[in-house]
Amino acid sequence: MADYNQQYYPPQGGPPQQGYPPNSQYNPGGSEPYAQQYQPPPPQGGNYGYSEKDGEYERFKPKKRINDPIFLVLFLAQLAGFAVVSGLALSTWISEGGLGGGVGGNATGNSITLNSHTAYLLLLVTGVGAVFSIIYLILVRMFTSIIMKVTLILSIALNIALAVYMWITQYYSGAIIFTIIAIVSILAFYGFWSRIPLATMLLQVTMDVANHHKSVYFVAICGLIAQAALAVWYVYTVTATYTKWTPGNPSCTNYSGTANATVTGATRCSSGAVAGLVFFETFSFLWTSQVIGNVCLATVAGGPFGGWYYFGPKENGLMPKHPTASAFVRASTLSLGSIAFGSLIVTILELIRLLLNAAQNNSDDAFGAILACVAACCVGCIESLVEYFNRYAYIEIALYGKPYIPAARDTWRLFKDRGIDALINDSLVGITLNFGGYIVGILSALFGYVYLRSTKPSYNSDGQYTAPVLLFAFLIGLQCLLTLGSAIEAGVSTIFVGLGEDPQVLAQRAPALFGMIAQAYPHVVQGVV
Repeated sequence: MADYNQQYYPPQGGPPQQGYPPNSQYNPGGSEPYAQQYQPPPPQGGNYGYSEKDGEYERFKPKKRINDPIFLVLFLAQLAGFAVVSGLALSTWISEGGLGGGVGGNATGNSITLNSHTAYLLLLVTGVGAVFSIIYLILVRMFTSIIMKVTLILSIALNIALAVYMWITQYYSGAIIFTIIAIVSILAFYGFWSRIPLATMLLQVTMDVANHHKSVYFVAICGLIAQAALAVWYVYTVTATYTKWTPGNPSCTNYSGTANATVTGATRCSSGAVAGLVFFETFSFLWTSQVIGNVCLATVAGGPFGGWYYFGPKENGLMPKHPTASAFVRASTLSLGSIAFGSLIVTILELIRLLLNAAQNNSDDAFGAILACVAACCVGCIESLVEYFNRYAYIEIALYGKPYIPAARDTWRLFKDRGIDALINDSLVGITLNFGGYIVGILSALFGYVYLRSTKPSYNSDGQYTAPVLLFAFLIGLQCLLTLGSAIEAGVSTIFVGLGEDPQVLAQRAPALFGMIAQAYPHVVQGVV
């Protein structure tokens, strides 16, 4: 990596760059590309955020108004509802001593349903997932190209393995879908492989910017801690919900394990109540988790990455003061409703997909199972596309302070105007980080499985709770990596947005990267070459 920095980040005062020739109107001097001073002129294509009145960009001067207030209220209301339900469930659970259980081989506790042993287990899983996530990002920084190639090959191999497994197990609906996915991924392999050098340099430039702006990692770590705290809160709440409302537990009025079945303060329990409450808790967890990740994305996009692209590093004196803190305040207050709006769309799609998967697994009719599988696959594809598009809309929100709908509309127009849809679809950064999330999730689930088998809690004597506990462990590990990776993806996406609006800026910030983009996608840099 030292060779990379010497090649593309020469010492200050060194010879001129040998990369893509700069436009004659720019004369940033002999400083290294990261620190080049640049006062951006009006964009040549489109009018994204440029003010003719004062001749400067409005990206760090968004209008101070609350956007999408309806969704802000809805988000705060559901969060308050989750807190109320959690408080009711946890108060009963704590008053009864958590029904036993604990760390290690503690076989005490109620054998009917989950106890505190599960919460301690998943708390440990959260810590393990965080460690694995940090290790993975360090490895990506050290071996960017190698890991991109490995994850690309593994992703294709995984699709093939899933297709073969489903054919062997005669799960024909899933086998057909994954066979199609495997064939498409094989056909697209060469196209992805040929673009690894560009994606590698893009990711390295982004990480180099992050290294000069430590607030990127601070935001990512804070987001990870918030996600971990939310996951622990969710796990404890679900555990306490099972404890308080599952029929047969001591807190129920119909509990038959004691002579006094009608104790004061007892709760009327039912399986329907448990299902409904767990569904709401899961919905709240997914939505809140999405919002936390997207607030972190908007913070780093509207702060260090956006500031670097248009103004260079803060040492030059052009970047606004405290860009990260200012971006966080905007994202968590004025733009929170817009972020919640986009996050709600993804959350609803994810819940629909989970319900379709449940219907598929519980269906006794083969034709119905196939329909549910196809529908779940379609919803999953739509969810991925919306999530992908939303990332760029959140950057528009972070830079401009726009409501969600105008930001999404301008993002689509930006893609069409500059024709960068092909470029962003060819990026392998997302594949690398997303596959890393699956790896961390699997490792976290493996840790949970080993711990579960070693400690042998009373509630899992027959192994009936192994699957749901491992699912929770996988989701926690996956979310830990995706939260950290979202900060890096925010930088990549911010460069793409800046490239679509003002490609001449990137020609000065990172000439070598701009040269590779100009060679592979000349239509993206029209008016600059």
